Parts: sequence; C-alpha cells; structure tokens
Amino acid sequence: MRDRNDVTAGREVPEQRRILAVLVFSQILGGAGLAAGITVGALLAEEMLGSTGLAGVPSALFTAGAALGALGIGQICRRYGRRPGLALGYAVGALGSLGVVVAAAVGSAVLLFLALLVYGAGTSTGLMARYAGADLASPERRGRAVSTVLFATTLGAVVGPNLVTLTGEVAHSWGIPRLAGPFLLAVAAFGAAAVALAALLRPDPLRLAEKLAAAQEAVAAQEALAAGSPAEDAADRTEPRLNRREVVIGTSVMVLTQLVMIAIMTMTPVHMQAHGHGTQAAGLVIALHVGAMFLPSPLTGLLVDRLGRRWIAGASGLTLAVAGLLAALAPPHSVPALATALVLLGIGWNFGLISGTAIVTDALPPARRASAQGLVDVGIALAGAAGGMSSGLVVVVGGYPTLALAGGVLALAVLPVVAWSVRRPAHTDTAPASSHAEPEPK
Repeated sequence: MRDRNDVTAGREVPEQRRILAVLVFSQILGGAGLAAGITVGALLAEEMLGSTGLAGVPSALFTAGAALGALGIGQICRRYGRRPGLALGYAVGALGSLGVVVAAAVGSAVLLFLALLVYGAGTSTGLMARYAGADLASPERRGRAVSTVLFATTLGAVVGPNLVTLTGEVAHSWGIPRLAGPFLLAVAAFGAAAVALAALLRPDPLRLAEKLAAAQEAVAAQEALAAGSPAEDAADRTEPRLNRREVVIGTSVMVLTQLVMIAIMTMTPVHMQAHGHGTQAAGLVIALHVGAMFLPSPLTGLLVDRLGRRWIAGASGLTLAVAGLLAALAPPHSVPALATALVLLGIGWNFGLISGTAIVTDALPPARRASAQGLVDVGIALAGAAGGMSSGLVVVVGGYPTLALAGGVLALAVLPVVAWSVRRPAHTDTAPASSHAEPEPK
C-alpha cells in the first residue's frame, strides 16, 4: 500500500524507473527501424518511379500512415493501456517494413505506397512512447522523463543510416534492390521492440497514473470536506481539468517544427545525390541529423524543467530558422556545410518536440491523456505528410535552397505562438491539470 504522503505530495513512484528502463530498451530498437524511411525512402521512390518530383511521396505516405497509427494507438492506449497500444504499433510497423522490401523486390510502386502507409505506424509508435515516459513523472521532472525516452532512440537512429551500405549488400545478395536493405533492418528492429514492450512494460504506466490520480483526488476531497468545504466545492478544486488553451499551444509548436523538419530533411539526400554525393555521404549527413534530433534530449529536458516550456519552444523556432538559412546558403558540394545545417535542424526539432510534449501533458488529466495525445500526434503526422509531399514539388519548381529558406521563414511562426501563450486570458473556465508552475519569459 502506498504511503499517504506520497500520494498527496505527488512524488514519483518507484515503478517509474522500471518503466523508463523498458522504454529505453525498446526505443533503441525502434530507432533503427525509424532510420530506414528517413535515410533511403526518398531515394527508393526516386529509383522506382524515375521522378525527383515524386521523391517526397514516401515521406508523405509514412507520415500519413503515422497519423492513422497515432489515432489508432491513442484509442487502444485509452481503452487497454500503453503496453498493448505501443506493442501493436511496433508490430504493424514491422509488417509495413516487410511490405516495402517485397515491393522493392517485385518492382511494384502501388505495393510500395501501401507498405509505406503501414510502415508509418512504427514511426508513430516511436514518438508516442514519449508520453508513456511522462505518465508517472512528477511535473517537475516531466521534461526529463520525455527526454530520456527520446534520447534512447539515438543509438538505433544514428547507427541505422550508417548501415545503408551493409544492409544494401545483404539485400543485393538476396536479389533485392540495395536501397531496400535498411527496411530489412526495420523488420527485425520493430519486431523486437514489439516483443520487448509486450513482455516487459509492466505495470502499465497509464493505468497506474490513473489510479494514483484518483487516489490523490480522493485524499484531497476528504481533507477539504474535513475542513468544512461543501462537497461540490471540494470536488471542483481537486478534480484535474483539461486546459484546452495549453493543449493548442503545445500542439502548434510541435506541428510547426515537424512540418519544417520533415520538408527539409526529406529532400536533402536527393539534393546531395543530384550533386554527385553517394548514398554513404547522404547516410552520414542524415545520421548526424537524426543524432541531433535525439542526442540533446537530456539537456533539453533539463532546460524545459528549469527554464520553462515556453523559453525552449521559442528557441526551437529560432534554431530551425537558422538551419533553413544555412541549408539554403550551403554549397551543394560541401558535406560539412549541409551536415551543419541538418544538425541544427535536428536540434530545433528536439527543442520543439520536448517542450511541446511537456506543455500538452501538463494540460491533460490522466484519464484524458491517451486519446488526446493520439489526436495531437495525428496533427503532427499530418504536418509531416504535408511537408514531405510538398518538398519534392518545391524543389522541382524552385530548387533546394528555396525549400530550405521557406522552411526557415515558416519556423519563425513558433514565436507568435509562444508570445500568445505568455499573454494570460482575463477569464478561463479550465484549470491546469498539473500544479507545475514554470518560469515565465520576461
């Protein structure tokens, strides 16, 4: 039985450490699967379709699949818990990866497109796992909990792109196009992550968070009634509320950063190949980019908790704007210049995702988290799909520098969102779902 003081003080429960350990292990595996679509998806489509203008289609398809996956996983998590939702998501991602390999082997563009939609479920699962890390975290450590899960993705996501040549040779020895090789790795990685989560993610973090929240409300209500407050007033003060305004703010930050990041990242390998770079050089740049997406997570989480969610959200917009400018001005034959731009692109995305996730989670009571978070990630995935689909067309019409510059300008839209979040409304009928108070930008 839990100590009453632990419940009322909102301290982190002992199970949180085990939950994070299991999530870290599964995210290392999932990161390797995630890297396949990022690194060679556009190149595989260009090779099979013979069109640069359609090279952004794979990114659009697997991010559209991620939208469907986020919606489905969110609903499964709401009804049955995080463990079955995340495990099933990774299993579906493994199936989609296998479909991509088969499509490349038989040369079917239609099957490729369908398989990429299914593959997207695996990518959405990798991102939605961050919410499981935050379920049992105290508000003061929520940013660091999210960052721990994202950081774990680094190893697999960085190693994956650098195995393009090796996995390509394995695929070629089996009579499969070399560019399908990374998806062979994704089959094994996603499948192993699904098994690990199904077997080890116990207790279910969301279910335990709901029980703890209910216990805390009951204790607070009893104390309020003992102090002589009416039952209705006691319930009103102790029941966690949904803060819709904060949900919109956090979602907007994540949607904008995802749109900009996906658009520029998707066409960078195509841009490099068009200027004489091989797949190994493109893989290195993307590996550095993906590393920057996840490697700074511990520091970002600490900054989010110490400085405040809004400060880091604003920093994401500025960092992405600088990344877009550098990518636009980078000499196309300079791998270091392009790598620098893509590293900043990853850091800006990291700032936006962790700060936005913390804002959204703070604003949601445990009973409403899973479904609402699923809807939030649908918006993020649709933004990625729009960025991926439009990126190839923009490059065909205006070139890669135009795409990068436009992305950088769009990233600045995060700043007015943050400014709006600082301006407190005169009246609101909702209260934050968390007692966490962060430093406000001055």
